[in-house]
Amino acid sequence: MITRSVTIEDIDNLYLMWNDHINASALYRQALREEMEVRGVDPDELRDLLERARKQGYTLEEITANTDRLADLQSLVDGQQDLSAVEGTTDT
Repeated sequence: MITRSVTIEDIDNLYLMWNDHINASALYRQALREEMEVRGVDPDELRDLLERARKQGYTLEEITANTDRLADLQSLVDGQQDLSAVEGTTDT
């Protein structure tokens, strides 16, 4: 997991301080899931494709450099068996 910085307003911070039982990370993830839903992205499919790409040897940085939408990630996973095929290297 990668930690990202998120800017919140003072009123958000105050509210969270008043309600320290609220999991702000969960709220952030919930908002992202809602955004995915608006854009027609299935989080389970995205998670599966990401895991498959990583098993093929791609790093998160390589995935983001070569894709910018779900269809690109699907093509990357379906079109390449492993990272060496993309890089043109061989095991000889």
